[in-house]
Amino acid sequence: MPDMSASVSVAVTHLVPLAKEVDENKVTPGVLGFIVFAVMALAVWGLMKSMSKHMQKVDFKETDASDEETGKGGKAGAVGGAKPQRG
Repeated sequence: MPDMSASVSVAVTHLVPLAKEVDENKVTPGVLGFIVFAVMALAVWGLMKSMSKHMQKVDFKETDASDEETGKGGKAGAVGGAKPQRG
């Protein structure tokens, strides 16, 4: 891999005169602020995409009371999670 320090130093020497044109009394976020903002935006985008994928897996259908009485409510056994009594 080629050494990038030479190209970085050339780029910095060209950008230094541009930086001196900025008013020194103003405070700006600069490149670091932009990088932090971009990383945070990417993180939020990734979290939203993940949340959307997980929310699509959730089943929001509720069972009717009549389904629970007949045993069709998806539960194996008695209503309310209690163990069925034998004999």
